[in-house]
Amino acid sequence: MKIALLQTVQFWENPNENRTYLQEKINSISQYVDLIVLPEMCTSGFTMNPKNVAEKMDGETISWLKETAKTKNCAITGSLVIEENGNYFNRLVFVFPNGSIQFYNKRHLFTLAGEDQVYTAGTEKLIVEYKGFKICPLICYDLRFPVFSRNTEDYDVLIYVANWPKPRINAWDILLKARAVENMSYVIGVNRVGLDGNNHEYVGHSQAIDFLGNYIQKPLETEEIFIVELDKEKLLETRSKLAFLNDKDSFEIVIDNS
Repeated sequence: MKIALLQTVQFWENPNENRTYLQEKINSISQYVDLIVLPEMCTSGFTMNPKNVAEKMDGETISWLKETAKTKNCAITGSLVIEENGNYFNRLVFVFPNGSIQFYNKRHLFTLAGEDQVYTAGTEKLIVEYKGFKICPLICYDLRFPVFSRNTEDYDVLIYVANWPKPRINAWDILLKARAVENMSYVIGVNRVGLDGNNHEYVGHSQAIDFLGNYIQKPLETEEIFIVELDKEKLLETRSKLAFLNDKDSFEIVIDNS
C-alpha cells in the first residue's frame, strides 16, 4: 500500500483557505497512492472555538473529500470539527474512493488545552478494512494512552493525525516508535508545521515506522509530502516468526459515560 503523508501549514479557523491549499498539495501528487493522510483538524487548526468552524457530515469539507477521493481514486483520512445534535466532535473521517465514509471521534480529549470542555469524547475504536489492510486511525493525544490502541484486532497499520506542538515533539517521536514495537504494526504519524492562532509552533516530524520500530520515513521539519510503501507480507512474515502478540494480556476497556 502506498500512502501520502501531507505535512502542511494550516490557516487558522479558515476552512475555505485550508481546503484550497490542501487541494493544491493533493493535486501535486503525481504518482498513484492508495491513501492520503491529512493532519488533525485539517480545515481549521487545533481550535477551541468549534462554533467558528464546525460543519455537518453533509457539509462542504465532506463533499470536497468525497469528490477528491473519487477524482484521485484513493482513500483520504484526516480530522475536522463536526457538529451533531448540539455536540462538537474532533472527528476523523476515512473517505473511500467510492464516497463511503467511516469515522472515529477522538477518545482522549486534550485537557491541557480545554478540549474536554468544548468537545464530546468518542467511545468507539474504529478498524477500517481497505485494500487488504486493517487500519486503526487515532488522533493526536490518543498517542499517550497505549491501552486504547492495543492491537487486539490484529490490525496492520496504526495512524495518528495530529497538531502536536514543538515543545513536546520528543514525546511524539518516542511514543510513535513505542506504539509500533508493542503492537507489531506499521505506524503512520502525520503532524502539521507552522504557527497557529494561539502562537503555538509545530515542526512536523511526520513519519512512518515499521513493525520492529525502524523508520521507513524519518521525521523532518519542513513542509513536505512524503510517499511511503507498506508491505503486508513482510509484516505477516515477521509476526509469524516473532509471535509476540500471541502473549499479550487480555483485558476489557470499560467506558464510563456517567
